[in-house]
Amino acid sequence: MYKGIFYTHLISVNLFLLIYLVKTILLLTNKNEGLAKFTKMVKVPEMIISTLFLLSGIYMLTQLPEIKTMMIIKIIIVFASIPLAIIGFKKGNKILALVSFVLIVGAYGLAEMSKKQKSATAQPATVLNGFELYTTNCVKCHGDDGKLGLMGAPDLSASAMDINAKIEIIKNGKNAMASFGNTLNKAQIKAIADFTETLKK
Repeated sequence: MYKGIFYTHLISVNLFLLIYLVKTILLLTNKNEGLAKFTKMVKVPEMIISTLFLLSGIYMLTQLPEIKTMMIIKIIIVFASIPLAIIGFKKGNKILALVSFVLIVGAYGLAEMSKKQKSATAQPATVLNGFELYTTNCVKCHGDDGKLGLMGAPDLSASAMDINAKIEIIKNGKNAMASFGNTLNKAQIKAIADFTETLKK
């Protein structure tokens, strides 16, 4: 489930940015007729994309172990840009529309910077890192949804095991499952265990 929502968020963010880029360019170049046509054409898709963007983002926030300052700033920027964009495009105000677009791109940039800082400084991994680590190390036996059961792998979506027990098994291995204690650090192992919690039905 998390994987699907993650990719939904990624696609909706990029489509959202693309729509606002086109609208901003049309407004700044005084193509008012083109802007009106484009706005009418993308009205319904834009509403759907915006809703998916916000709902998937909110869901992903609930999966994080903690919300850090950078994430709070990003959320504030995104929510500040929305009314500015609405007013800017409705009134044909180029400055407001441009500021709104810059804020949205800035929020996206903050998210990318945050990812790079985490990998460069080996900060404790988030659920997103857990998803990436799970995909790399676990998906071949457990599957995307935790239900594959290859080589006797248990169904993670139905597991009643607590987080500490999961960490121990990931670290030391069990039955046919290899140990990851020598290839992954504590934060990475914890991130995988945290991610498997999102697979529970």
